[in-house]
Amino acid sequence: MTDDESNASPESTNGVSRDDAFSSNPNEVVEIIEGKVEKVSVSKHPEASIPRTELSLADIKRSQSHPMRWVVYLIVLLAAIIAPYWLGRVLAVERTAQVVKILSHFSPQGVALISWTVTVFALATFALSFVESHAWLWRNLFLLSLALGQLIGGVSLLKFRFWYSTYVVYNSSSVLVNAANLGIIAALLAAGLYAALFVGLLIGVKKDSPLNILTRSWVSFLMFFIVEAIALLIVLFTNLIIAF
Repeated sequence: MTDDESNASPESTNGVSRDDAFSSNPNEVVEIIEGKVEKVSVSKHPEASIPRTELSLADIKRSQSHPMRWVVYLIVLLAAIIAPYWLGRVLAVERTAQVVKILSHFSPQGVALISWTVTVFALATFALSFVESHAWLWRNLFLLSLALGQLIGGVSLLKFRFWYSTYVVYNSSSVLVNAANLGIIAALLAAGLYAALFVGLLIGVKKDSPLNILTRSWVSFLMFFIVEAIALLIVLFTNLIIAF
């Protein structure tokens, strides 16, 4: 080791002093890049946007859960399933003439379209209540559409082999309530078909495949409405309505 090397300042490296290594700008430092001394910009450390707290993540989640709200919602949901269907059956049996008078303003295709629309809206809002889990709007709309759908199902005596019951209660006007049942059943069957297609895509399509876009949220939602529309067209433009 020479005297010059031994006398070199410990604060210098390759001709760059420690003072030079730090610029007056706190967001710049001096580095040696390919043998040249250059100033390099560095990002400023961001300030914390979340206040310091002693609460754990579990405590925060519990404070936002609102269990009583969910209890009330489940009670209302149960009521929306039972009460409208019971009311619809009461109207069908005890107010048959009034029900027929109201339905006579519509064609069978129109009745099927109404019941299909209500059912699809209930299914869509049910799905959106999970996608937008923080928004109660979709849950409330699901309750309303579910209650209306149950009322229609009660009036039309929806059950397995419904055409026997509807003919006994409504006689020659049973074609109208049968159309309502077909609209509901078509929407439910289409939803089942869509669910099978969606699960099949999730399992069978590779992540790098172009078909994987069909599993994206809004694209899959569009596919749901396409399947539902096909089911509606089958009901409206075939002989299913007059077959029952």
